[in-house]
Amino acid sequence: MGWTRGHVLGRGSSATVSTATSAATGEVFAVKSVVLSRSETLQREQHFLSILSSPYVVTYKGCDITKEDNNFMYNLLMQYMPGGTVIEAINERGCGRLNESEISTYTRQIIQGLEYLHGYGIVHCDIKGANLLVGKTGVKIADFGCAKWAGESEGEPIRGTPMFMAPEVARGEEQGFAADVWALGCVVIEMATGGSPWVNVHEPEPASVLYKIAFSGESPSIPGGFSNQAKDFIGKCLIRDPKERWGATELLKHPFVELLNCNMGQDLRVGSPTSMLDQYVWSSIEESESVCTDSNQPSCSSDSLRHRVEQLECNSEKGMWGVEEEISWMTIRTGGSGGA
Repeated sequence: MGWTRGHVLGRGSSATVSTATSAATGEVFAVKSVVLSRSETLQREQHFLSILSSPYVVTYKGCDITKEDNNFMYNLLMQYMPGGTVIEAINERGCGRLNESEISTYTRQIIQGLEYLHGYGIVHCDIKGANLLVGKTGVKIADFGCAKWAGESEGEPIRGTPMFMAPEVARGEEQGFAADVWALGCVVIEMATGGSPWVNVHEPEPASVLYKIAFSGESPSIPGGFSNQAKDFIGKCLIRDPKERWGATELLKHPFVELLNCNMGQDLRVGSPTSMLDQYVWSSIEESESVCTDSNQPSCSSDSLRHRVEQLECNSEKGMWGVEEEISWMTIRTGGSGGA
């Protein structure tokens, strides 16, 4: 498919996400590009996106290899979502958070996406606001660079972002469907507060975050001002025992989201791209490096946790559209069109 690259949505030291326009149809979509020699993670994402088809997952458009500035580039083509990420939707609000009705709507759509993925046997492994994209009809799950098949060998390293990791993941024990549900609970808190799900964790060292999550026996605090139904829903997501944690199908029946009319054909209010540059720097522990570890040997020592952080499987320093980069990340948005 012939296409022309448009304005930049996000840029880092090695990867770029841009708008693109089809030469044949004029359709606007997004393209994530990286130098071919460094495209392993992006090719992994392409593998998963290419087999998925759901209104709750960003749509795959194709992939190709181009030569630009004497470099061969691997390009992943996907649906353009004009509202950016959930993080951007939060930041665009004057109050710095979403209201409960919006949270309920978005949460139901995320659960429906997770139910689809889990039914397919896929664990996303990196659910967070920065990996959820907003369009005219709501939220879709994106960024499958850390995804894996459920039941992959025990030697597989752990993936994801420390602030959103479930206790069993932080301990190096398992990373299954229940870990995505824990991350969902963290996202609900993120949408309600505009901040980290762990309000009392500010250490710049990822190993300290993993230690608290793994061994403190605590769960993220549920925001005040929420309805009892919302508080109960978050509690079901943040049960520390993964065997007791609710699954996606169960959560769809929870009163917080069950009665919601979530018609995907109905427009929802989202922040429109502006004609001026909107930019901000990502620099927080939420975007700290993903870790991998030997799942057969969990340990409570800080040295062991630090060693896990040093063993990188995939990088979760992601700005808009999930580009994997360093902690300092600049997101850029300019005017555009299209997106569902």
